[in-house]
Amino acid sequence: MSVDATATPAAVSAPSADADPACAAPLPVLGRDVTVPLVTGGEVVYAALDYAASAPALQRVWDDVAAYAPYYGSVHRGAGYLSQLSTDLFENSRTTVAEFLDCRVDDQVVFTRSTTDSLNLLAAVLPADCQVFVFETEHHASLLPWSAHRVTYLDAPRTPAQAVEILERALASRDPYGPALVCVTGASNVTGELWPVRELAAAAHAHGARIVLDAAQLAPHHPVSVRDLDVDWVAFSGHKLYAPFGSGVLAGRADWLRDAEPYLAGGGASRTVTRRADGGVDVQWHTTAARHEAGSPNVIGVYSIASACKALTEAGFDHLVAREQQLIEAVRSGLADVPEVRVLSLFGDDAPRVGVLSFVVEGWNSSHFAAALSAEYGIGVRDGLFCAHPLVRTLLGSDPQVVGECGAPEAAPGERSLNAIRVSFGAGTPDEHIDRFVRAVKELVRNGARWNYHTEDGRCVPSGVVAGR
Repeated sequence: MSVDATATPAAVSAPSADADPACAAPLPVLGRDVTVPLVTGGEVVYAALDYAASAPALQRVWDDVAAYAPYYGSVHRGAGYLSQLSTDLFENSRTTVAEFLDCRVDDQVVFTRSTTDSLNLLAAVLPADCQVFVFETEHHASLLPWSAHRVTYLDAPRTPAQAVEILERALASRDPYGPALVCVTGASNVTGELWPVRELAAAAHAHGARIVLDAAQLAPHHPVSVRDLDVDWVAFSGHKLYAPFGSGVLAGRADWLRDAEPYLAGGGASRTVTRRADGGVDVQWHTTAARHEAGSPNVIGVYSIASACKALTEAGFDHLVAREQQLIEAVRSGLADVPEVRVLSLFGDDAPRVGVLSFVVEGWNSSHFAAALSAEYGIGVRDGLFCAHPLVRTLLGSDPQVVGECGAPEAAPGERSLNAIRVSFGAGTPDEHIDRFVRAVKELVRNGARWNYHTEDGRCVPSGVVAGR
């Protein structure tokens, strides 16, 4: 058993002119027929509109994993048939991911637990005197791992061109002789806006710096080419790419990975271990990706990522992107009809984006609004600061010193809260879910919630008492 990957996707780009979104049906995902109870009575098919947190697994991925499960064996650890088969599947999955990302010949693909784990791994292997440049707009996974190094935090830009200008000014003032790294997102987990990755990479390289792309929100929606974007590393998570089970990827240049101490010390990372005459231990570490993959690997999680990469490639990103743009326009035009709704944006309403939009509703606590969407309409969205506190505070125009939480702060229904509402969707989203969401927003703003709600353990929840009855 092996994973056959032959397609090499292009870089981030607009869909081709012949991509017909009407020909692209939603990809089958797990949970597409799950029903949930409504507080108003009855049940409804659940509308999962929180893809930016965790996308539902593709049915194709689940089927591939189920087919492999009886053949599960120890990877790189055994001489038996199942162990050899599992090792072959694991390493073929590495090849599949490399081709999905259009990696360079000498790049390494390291399997991790998540995007967060990938970027912390990279932070651990940076040269000791490395200076890091990161925009305040980053998700915490790409904002926080660099504390052991000199970090320059860059202000939020208001246009893609300004992002490049801000970075160029910062790099021009750095020590020109030391190593430097730029960390940037491909698509915002708050606004969904696409960042000028290729231009930022050119600016970084012009000033002797390297760049890592956080593609957690980009890879599920657009093809990503390491070569065309000219990034040094890319990181993403399986659970956002329709492949659950807690695996992630760090792919890119091998030298800093090869020269650093292993991220974790243990079996698998070590090539040889010998006792010295003085009683100590000498270790030779692998120079391949195995150097940073100590311990028994998550072969099922890795295979699920490879399966998702293959499924998305075979489905055709041109069609997937075109259909998603159709859904984005339906959400944006629907929200534009509601004056009380303000969609959050850095680059403006016309900025290209993936299927992620955050907004606030005048007169509503965001947690209250999200709770009503769930309890009264069976729609799952997210409210809070989305683990991007500085960015959301900037977008809301709030005092950056005000304390907020990733979840809902303690605010009663109707009270203003320091958070927003996020709706996100993708390849598995039916049109009906988008239609229901837009209708629900309009009804809630026009008529109010039909139930009473209260705050419980920091969350707004239905109290079970019908409002006005």
